[in-house]
Amino acid sequence: MGPQDLGFGAASIGNLFRPMTDEDARAVVHRAWQAGIRYYDTAPHYGFGLSEKRLGAALAELDPEGTAILSTKVGRRLDPRPDADLSSLRQAFVSPEPFESVFDYSYDAVMRSYEESLTRLKRARIDILYAHDIGAFAHGADHPRLFAEFMEGGYRAMRELRDAGDVSQIGIGVNEIAVCEEMIHAGEIDIIMLAGRYTLLEQEASDSLLPLCARKGVKLVVAGPYNSGILAKGVRGGGTPPNFNYEPAPPAIVERVGRIEDICEAHGVPLIAAAVQFPLVHPQVSTVVPGMASVRQVDAAIDLMAITIPDALWEDLANQGLLQGGLQRSG
Repeated sequence: MGPQDLGFGAASIGNLFRPMTDEDARAVVHRAWQAGIRYYDTAPHYGFGLSEKRLGAALAELDPEGTAILSTKVGRRLDPRPDADLSSLRQAFVSPEPFESVFDYSYDAVMRSYEESLTRLKRARIDILYAHDIGAFAHGADHPRLFAEFMEGGYRAMRELRDAGDVSQIGIGVNEIAVCEEMIHAGEIDIIMLAGRYTLLEQEASDSLLPLCARKGVKLVVAGPYNSGILAKGVRGGGTPPNFNYEPAPPAIVERVGRIEDICEAHGVPLIAAAVQFPLVHPQVSTVVPGMASVRQVDAAIDLMAITIPDALWEDLANQGLLQGGLQRSG
């Protein structure tokens, strides 16, 4: 496995949780490109346009022919907020852009979002367009109404863009399995970006989603392969357990990660390397998108992908009941 299997998630260069300078944002995109990464994912929500602007400026220098695979998202419009405190944390970003993002899955909002993204990204077209955070995970009891709005409006807009050749693929970018299956049954999509739900630690997606994707020809991009950090840091080093799903890991999760970590150690493989490579073992997964918020993290991800993981490690995990649905292998 190598950089061709990695995607660069550009939320970090939208000042996710903390400010980043323009120079540092440019440097991390340049390093990803130099390392051979050719898939870049962003969204209007990331820094309220800041991520798209920074990514577009960097790729215009690196890739003037537009050969990189570029994805962005629709489903949130950017409303002006001239009174916003630009130095504070707003919707998880510290951004100098005086906007806020508001969910809107209507036809007009999706078309307008697409056009505005083209401008910020300095692109004539976008390769992949995802509907952002549709589902009960983001919307709770309001999901049925918003999903209906999306199918009647936003999804129709996405289909038109694909049919016209303005985008190559359409799909959804979400954090839950249920809406992926709902979407595949409701309409025709090409790809899903699924964050945190198909990892070395949890494989519920292998029960029904991945077989459904195989039947329908839908590819999966897996983001969040470290489950908020616990699969990057492990639990055998002592101290406070790392986070799982953005919260302190419960004892059952700590115990399971410890068992996984012990098997990795027995095979001489770092837990974090197994975590980043595991999703790609499944034939429906095309790309994995780990966090890369700095040049150092880009270099670390490239090094992790170069580590050879013996088949026996995956087989031991499956034999110990640590891979739900058993071992699903590409090839």
